[in-house]
Amino acid sequence: MPLPMHVQARSRAGLLLTLAITAALAGCNSLDGAAHRVANAITPYKIDVVQGNFVSKEQVQALQPGMSRQQIRDILGTPLMTSIFHADRWEYVFTIKRPDVDPQVRKLTVFFDGDRFVRAEGDEMPSEAEFVASLKGMKGTPKVPQLEATEAQLAKFPTRKSPADAADADANLPPAASSYPPLESRY
Repeated sequence: MPLPMHVQARSRAGLLLTLAITAALAGCNSLDGAAHRVANAITPYKIDVVQGNFVSKEQVQALQPGMSRQQIRDILGTPLMTSIFHADRWEYVFTIKRPDVDPQVRKLTVFFDGDRFVRAEGDEMPSEAEFVASLKGMKGTPKVPQLEATEAQLAKFPTRKSPADAADADANLPPAASSYPPLESRY
């Protein structure tokens, strides 16, 4: 049984379109060359990949022998790696991978004796200003935030009271209640 006329026309139109596209691409010397030109014109977005804990030179300088593990964690952050086989050390590793740049890897190992910090060993850490300056992709000159408050900024906050002043302030408060209402009703 022959195909209806509109199906034959649609089939011929599809064939003609395919031949026209093939001829256009053949005019570009080859299908492979055209594919490469299209691939070079369209490039995917590449992101910076940052992993681990950035540790600055200032943070390493703040470490003092005898500090507790919690004090070290407060300064450096949570370690990237701890081991049940090496409970006396923490590993801090920082990696940044950027397109068209060699990856940066920095490692710092912190050693303990029980709960007390003994020493730190590892790569030379950049200062915070050096690290911010090394970041590409930032428009303009990167600005390093000021890390210490000025006297004018500190003046905005009330000064701490001495223990004697705190005792005087407590003396002016009404006495605490000696009994409280029940938490649940009796009914």
